[in-house]
This record gives sequence, C-alpha cells and structure tokens, in this order.
Amino acid sequence: MRYDGFMRAAPSHDRYPYSAVGERPVYDWPYGKRLAVYIALNLEWFSFGEGLGAELVPAGHQPDVLNYAWRDYGNRVGVFRLAELFAALKLPVSLLVNSDMYAHAPQAVAAFPNAEIVGHGRSNSERQGELTEYRELRLIEETTAAIEKHSGTRPRGWLGPWISQSHVTPDLLQEAGYTYLLDWCHDDQPVWMKTRKGRILSVPYPQEINDIPQIVARKREGADFADMIADAFDVLHAECGKRPLVMGIALHPYIVGQPHRFKHLARALKHIAGRADDKVWFTTAGAIAAHAASLPQGTVP
Repeated sequence: MRYDGFMRAAPSHDRYPYSAVGERPVYDWPYGKRLAVYIALNLEWFSFGEGLGAELVPAGHQPDVLNYAWRDYGNRVGVFRLAELFAALKLPVSLLVNSDMYAHAPQAVAAFPNAEIVGHGRSNSERQGELTEYRELRLIEETTAAIEKHSGTRPRGWLGPWISQSHVTPDLLQEAGYTYLLDWCHDDQPVWMKTRKGRILSVPYPQEINDIPQIVARKREGADFADMIADAFDVLHAECGKRPLVMGIALHPYIVGQPHRFKHLARALKHIAGRADDKVWFTTAGAIAAHAASLPQGTVP
C-alpha cells in the first residue's frame, strides 16, 4: 500500500479470491482417501558457461566448472539411484522435465517409464518470466512439442523454470492446452485460477518440502530435510480427517541423489510408505488435478 495523499489498496493478481481452508466444501480423493501424496522430481539441464544454475558454492568466473559438474552429477548418477528407490517403494512419480533433457540425457527420463511428464521449460538456465509474451509463448510451445515428440503424450501440467512467471503465464498455459500449473505455493488444496480465456487449476507444489530452498539456500542437510518430510506427513495425515489435503515432495537428483543425503531421503520415504492406510493416496500431480477438475462446480475454490 502506498500513501501519497490518498490511501490506495495494495495491487492484487486477481487470479483467485481469498478462501479460508476451514470454510470450504469437504470432498474425498479417489477411493475415499483424504491425503494425496506425490513426488515431484525435477529433471533439469543447464547451459555450460552461461545462464542460471543452483550453486553448491559461490560461482567464480565462467565457465563455472565446479557448480556445473555438481549439477551434472544428478543426471549421470543421482537420478538412477532415485529411480531404484521409487520403484522399490512402488511410489508414483511426476517428472518435471526440461525439454533439453531429451537431447542431452534421455536415459535419465527413460529411467521412469511409468511417470507422469510435466512441462518444466527448455532448460533451467533461463527464467520465462523475464521474456516478452511472444518469446514466452515460444518457450511453452517448444517445450510442449519436444515432450510430446519424445514421450508420446502431450503434457497437461507445468512448472516454470525457477518458478518464474510473467503477468500472462497462466493465460498462455491455459491457451496452450495446459490444465494445471504448480508454480503457486499458496495452499494445501487445489485452487482454480482465472485466465483471460477460462481457468487453470493450481495444484500445491512445495517450497518448504523442497530440497533446493532447504539444503542449498538454508544450508540444512539430509537428515534435517528427511525429518521435515516425515514431520509434514505426520501433521497432514492427522489433519486430513477434517479436509482433503495435498502433500508434494520436491526433489532434485543433484541434491538428494548424493549418497550422504540419499540415505536420509530413503528413510523419510520408507516412513511415509510404512504409514500408508485408508487415508493416503500415493499419486501424481496430474491425477490430483484430474480428480479436482471432475468434482461438481463450486467444490474446489
């Protein structure tokens, strides 16, 4: 809010109205479940010698070999360690795929033959929110076409590289045929967002139960992150008797695919899998979106 002689209301995005979680309609997930749990595994490619990238240590001059190689470890080694764990625990996976992965590391995507593929831009060396509307549309079109070509299925969900959006991103996604997005981390339930030609569903994607903010940014390590996963599940499991909830777990192979962190991630996921009961639905982001969209008008805010 700004004061310049008159009081002016703070600007709003006008995508969705405020809604208190305890005042919404109560519904079930399929089979009468109440807690939908999904793994969001980010498969990302990075340019060498330019562009953006998560950092293990502060970058020096380009080419930044240290940080580039650290990220590359995830696509060469860590991702396959994770694939074996998810298969052993029979956990579904939503793969958030940079389309450049198909050109540079297709085996990493192929390690998850039954996974849902979610659009995640071309690479994680760029932010789509910094582009003009035309260039952003081209990014969405190029990513979609590449995923459809290589997977045989057109993606229905999207997470922007670096969770970056412009003022028209939801509009462009909906107009390109996307039915849900993951960028808005504002709720524990799906929420409808208005677009200029209709609407698109926002499915909860975590920024707290996410290895980049916790391990890279906040400098917590694998044991702490695993405890967070288990603790979040326990709270949501106890709470879901009141209302349907979504728990996402956001992972990156170059972080939790490292051996010393993988050990603790495995512990947390085994804890969750071991507590599976008639309340818990292990699923994908796309299945959550499809079920929410099928509910009677007004059920999902």
